[in-house]
This record gives sequence, structure tokens and C-alpha cells, in this order.
Amino acid sequence: MPRLWNETIEEHRRSVREAIMDTTAGLVAEHGLAAVTMSQIAEETGIGRATLYKYFPDVEAILSAWHERQIAGHLEQLTRVRDRAGSPTERLRAVLEAYAQLAHQSRAHHDTELAALMHRGHQVAGAERAMHEMVRDLVAEGAEAGELRRDVSPEELAGYCLHSLTAANGLSSKAAVQRLVAVTMDGMRAPK
Repeated sequence: MPRLWNETIEEHRRSVREAIMDTTAGLVAEHGLAAVTMSQIAEETGIGRATLYKYFPDVEAILSAWHERQIAGHLEQLTRVRDRAGSPTERLRAVLEAYAQLAHQSRAHHDTELAALMHRGHQVAGAERAMHEMVRDLVAEGAEAGELRRDVSPEELAGYCLHSLTAANGLSSKAAVQRLVAVTMDGMRAPK
């Protein structure tokens, strides 16, 4: 019985934490970072301020946890895309397209004070490293299979892909994002 009780408590804590993060992100998107207070978050979440402070010390800590959750979710999504069947080139294209679409979807956040706060964290550097390694490994597989170029190292080509696709956050449509991915992939093909 105590184990079930502990699991129930942990599930409750997780759901409260998730609600706090989601509420805070929504409030910041609506009102701006400087306008959001812990009192407002507690009221909107439906919990007491004392309870809120048991979970997070301040608004920045809440947003940092929310951003970390977002990053982890994106990496999980990209890993699932990578692990689908197909040739190395097909898998690389699928990963690059998913990555570019994520960058495109997040474009609304890139010019905000929230982006400035979130993108200075260690979790961003870790995610960038993980993404670089994922693309590098797919490029190496594609080069080994003779599908992708071998005259440039997989390390450099991964950097090329990821840097070129950062432009997706400034594009106006999903079709434009797909064209950007196509151009990027054209630069990866093995010379004939």
C-alpha cells in the first residue's frame, strides 16, 4: 500500500508542476515576462502561493523548467524520426525536415525577452550538441553507403545542415521550409 500511495503523490506533484509550467508559459506569452508574478501564476494555476514556492523559487525557474521540458520533447521527437526505417539519406532528410519545422514553429518566440532568457541556459547547449551528433552520425552513415558526399567530414556537414536550417525560423510558410531542406540536402549529395 505505501508504494501505491507514493506513486499517487508523485503523480500529483508531476501534474501540479506541469500545470505551473504551462500556466506560466501562457501568461508570459500573453503579458510579457516582466508582467508575470508568482501571485498571478498561483492564482491562475489554482494553488496557493506557499505551494507554488515549494515547487519553484521564482518565475525564471519555472520558465527554465518549462524550456527544458520543451527541449527534451523536441529531442525525443527527432529521435523517433531518426529511428524510422529507411536509407540513411531518407532518415537524414526526415530529421532535417522535422528540425526545420520545429525551428519554423518556434519563430514567434525568437524575438522576445523570453528567448533571450531561455537561450542562455546549459540545456540549449546540450541539445545543440545532441542534435549535432545525431545529424553527424546520419551523415556518416549516408557517406558510408555512398549516398552522401565524402569530400567533407561528417562533422562539418552536420554543422552546415544545422546552421543552414536556422533560417527556417524566419520563413513564412511550411512550403518555404521544405524548399530550404531540399536545398540543404542537395548540398549533401555525393558528387557524381
